[in-house]
Amino acid sequence: MRSVRIRILATLLVLAAVGVGGWQLMPSQEDTGRTIKVGTTDVVTSLDPAGAYDAGSWALFSNVFQSLLTFESGGATPVPDAAESCGFVGSGLKTYRCRLRQDLKFPSGRAMTAEDVKYSFDRVKKIKSDVGPVSLLDTLKSVTAQGLTVTFHLSSPDATFPFKVATGAGSIVDRNKYPADGLRTDNGVDGTGPYELTSYTKDKNVTLEPSSRYKGAVKDSGRPVELLYYKDADKLDEAWKARQIEVATRQLPPEVLARLNPSDPSMRVSEADSSEVRNLYLNTRSSSPLHDTKVRQAMAWMIDRERLAATVYEGTVDPLYSLIPAGITGHTTAFFDAYAKQSTAKAKALLTEAGVTLPVQFTYGYATGRGAADKEAAELKKQLEAGGLFKVTLKPYEWTAFQKAWATGKLDAYAVGWVADFPDPDTYGGPLVGTDGTMNTGYSSAEVDKLIQASQQYADRADAAEDFRSMQDAVARDVPVIPLWQAKEYVVSSEDVGGGQYLSDGTGVFRLWRLNWI
Repeated sequence: MRSVRIRILATLLVLAAVGVGGWQLMPSQEDTGRTIKVGTTDVVTSLDPAGAYDAGSWALFSNVFQSLLTFESGGATPVPDAAESCGFVGSGLKTYRCRLRQDLKFPSGRAMTAEDVKYSFDRVKKIKSDVGPVSLLDTLKSVTAQGLTVTFHLSSPDATFPFKVATGAGSIVDRNKYPADGLRTDNGVDGTGPYELTSYTKDKNVTLEPSSRYKGAVKDSGRPVELLYYKDADKLDEAWKARQIEVATRQLPPEVLARLNPSDPSMRVSEADSSEVRNLYLNTRSSSPLHDTKVRQAMAWMIDRERLAATVYEGTVDPLYSLIPAGITGHTTAFFDAYAKQSTAKAKALLTEAGVTLPVQFTYGYATGRGAADKEAAELKKQLEAGGLFKVTLKPYEWTAFQKAWATGKLDAYAVGWVADFPDPDTYGGPLVGTDGTMNTGYSSAEVDKLIQASQQYADRADAAEDFRSMQDAVARDVPVIPLWQAKEYVVSSEDVGGGQYLSDGTGVFRLWRLNWI
């Protein structure tokens, strides 16, 4: 099928991509003992794939677990990883079947079977963690297994199901090590990925060693890696400047990124377009001060994205006017078309129509220490409070507490970054604005749900563009979410480490095995 293509333009550093195939990893002798240290502000919320749906956790999952499918670097079509082959059965897009590779073994030495795959998907659905990836499997009705063959039965046609299988939600776990009806709570990982986890200290670090047992899509062995987690961008910057890490990613402070010098011989800099976005989500429930659509539309009139991108982020992000970012099939400028320029007068007229008491008071929650979230919150408060129409109370949270707060509907408004699960516009549909989506705004629209489901019926994903355009028009009208900006991908590494530009490319895979000593 024709696949969407994400704009991944390495503007400061471009190296040739290396093809991948179904090989077992055999580390070379050169530099295999030297650990590459990678710093990030992303954190791991759970080591159990059934209990995490965030960038930091999934970055780890793509290295220590296997899914049936994965994505090649820069690719937009899933390729077999733990599977030998996969495909839809018939033309209805409702039955999907995979055959496992032979001789895949868990750390215990036990061979992986289709029963482990079935078990892994079933437990995600059964546990249904409020911060887990169950919403990605909304079209999965049941799974059957026999020997090395696993068959997925879908409730409705879903051409995007292979993409979802390739995500962290499709991580295959050892059924003897993970409980069927609850999350695993120790610090162990039993997967078949390119790396083995040798130690983990929550919010501090994880150490990874290349797995000699791995068989899958990755051809080249990686180097030993230590991931170090920093509480905020400034701490990450301090570690980078002190040479405590060889690679810094997601995310140095905006002022540091804006001043990176690609000609500096002491570092390698990769800047690329990204499919990561940041949105302001609004609680639409009847108990929320933002329940009235006119109130949310008034908020949309008050947001100045250009100023936000220029002042808080110093040009390291681009203003975003649609749910689907630029470079992805179905991208529009729906919010620019509806709310072209900040207007206090138009916002006030809507609030007058709504008959609400001014200023409208609400709480804005955000995860502190992540990027420029504190400065962003202050700027959004300033913009929204212009003209005395709104009164915003800022409420910062530690990341895990923040996830819980929005997942349980306790916040009026909250800004969250969204990293694409897979390279298809569907990742910006159901999870963000579908009924019972992971962002939990309380928004439910029969029109939007119908468009999301209709878009999943097209094997040729370009044919779904019109449904996605209509969906975004409806979202701009109802305003359960306000798009803010689209990120750029920055990776900085020391002069003796290569491969940083392959770490992340919008496919949801974090390729630590591509890092190497030069």
